[in-house]
Amino acid sequence: MSLRLKALSVHFFTATGAVFAMLAMLAAVEAEWSLMFLWLVVAFVVDGIDGPLARRYDVKTNAPEYDGVLMDLIIDYLTYVFIPAFALFKSGLLNGWTGWVCIIIITFTAVVYFADSRMKTKDNSFSGYPGCWNMFILVMFATTPSWQIITILTIMIAAAQFAPLKFIHPVRTERWRNINLPIAILWTALSGYAAWVDFNIGVPTITALSITSLYLMFVGIVQQMIPEKSV
Repeated sequence: MSLRLKALSVHFFTATGAVFAMLAMLAAVEAEWSLMFLWLVVAFVVDGIDGPLARRYDVKTNAPEYDGVLMDLIIDYLTYVFIPAFALFKSGLLNGWTGWVCIIIITFTAVVYFADSRMKTKDNSFSGYPGCWNMFILVMFATTPSWQIITILTIMIAAAQFAPLKFIHPVRTERWRNINLPIAILWTALSGYAAWVDFNIGVPTITALSITSLYLMFVGIVQQMIPEKSV
């Protein structure tokens, strides 16, 4: 297979995320939350794989007629923001007016963040929380905290999108990647399992999911606090 065909295949692989987004939305409309999250986890896996493939086959050079970054952002907004926000609103986890407040905050702030040309740092991390509302909302489904806690956390995370805080990309951020990437893979496996069993998970799984979520949330900030040693 030529490099051009390989590069085109990467674009088409990325585009499958839109299909998984539609399947997740269809499940969400029927309130089949476990199935919805399973499709979102599949889309999350695709998103984690297509980037390295795009760089390996240099899609910008070998298939420049398609903008892989734009394609990725469209799909990410659907799978990271729009569908999870809909699920949170319809789930019953929020109390009346707070559902409206949260989905307005999530969808509005995330689209502004996604369009921010300053969202990436020099080490391929993110400046501000990277709008991964799918991760937050999945954890809310798994842990079922009170509506007050969900509302407060939603406001805090929305603000964190625009704060001068660093959040890692598990694949592209090189610093501590030998730890960060396995933890991200573990988080994905735990999330898939939780959705597979309809969130009927025990304390050990909830604990592991919470710990890995907190790690991925704060490890970039820890990196900011601990300067990297110059070689």
